[in-house]
Amino acid sequence: MSDLVEELLAGKHRALARVISKIEDRSPGYRDIVSELHRHTGGADVIGVTGSPGAGKSTLVDKVAAAYRDRDLTVGVIAIDPSSPFTGGAVLGDRIRMGSNTGDMDVFFRSMSARGSLGGLSTATTDAVTALDAFGKDKIIIETVGAGQNEIDIVRTADTVAVLVPPDSGDDVQMLKAGILEIADLFAVNKADLDGADRTVQQLTEMLHYGDGRSDSDDGWEPPVIETVANSGEGVEAFTSAIDEHLSYLDESGQRDEKKRSRYEAEIRTLLRADANELLAAELAARGGIDQFVDDVFTRGSDPYTVVEEIVAPLRTCLERERE
Repeated sequence: MSDLVEELLAGKHRALARVISKIEDRSPGYRDIVSELHRHTGGADVIGVTGSPGAGKSTLVDKVAAAYRDRDLTVGVIAIDPSSPFTGGAVLGDRIRMGSNTGDMDVFFRSMSARGSLGGLSTATTDAVTALDAFGKDKIIIETVGAGQNEIDIVRTADTVAVLVPPDSGDDVQMLKAGILEIADLFAVNKADLDGADRTVQQLTEMLHYGDGRSDSDDGWEPPVIETVANSGEGVEAFTSAIDEHLSYLDESGQRDEKKRSRYEAEIRTLLRADANELLAAELAARGGIDQFVDDVFTRGSDPYTVVEEIVAPLRTCLERERE
């Protein structure tokens, strides 16, 4: 494992691919790898790109990556795909999505499974960002599948969040009010050459300025609305400039450090829940499985609270003893 880490830190792409595979598969020893890599992170800008299906996220991400390469910046892209109901893997895992960057070794693309949470970022994705950051990528872009409010999870991993909206999408703009609007640091009305783009820009602008958005929020940042045509590259420069402005704002205001602290807090809590669940599942198995407890509750010989207390009590006692 130490050799693999050393190869990754030395800039070997094969080692990076192997590490991310171990992370995604949760192979034995992957935690030691991520722990070792963590101390080498902190140099990358992490950009989240989300929005409704059909908004053109993949095409825009491709063009944005190419724009960063024109600036001699290295790029890592993680695309969160729907999970296969059979394997848990990414349904579209091997699709060709980075046409403008094919053959460029300084653009690393990986398609990963959302692992049961459409649009959500799994812990594996967070660990993959750690690997890309330690590898030395300047920009890391996370593209979500676009399936609803679970995409709010992206906030925990990204410094800047861009929400894409297709033109003439009144229903999508209304959906934004339900939660995704408040996570956006900038909006892009993609396919702006189609009918309805002006109306969509107007809707978003009104939402931001008349009480439904964040223009009056305490963080002091007003999300811009950018028009893009990803297929032709129109508006990509304005899009990347808006990202740069937001990243500069985060640094100048000190909010980037606050975001990192919130991200680490969320990651620690997620890992605690996962490990506690595994411990308790193992305890249930050691006691013969959950069925006997269900039978006791069903026959009124016990109740759910008593069952949980019986199983959790030894763990609580051990923790209290450790504190002493």
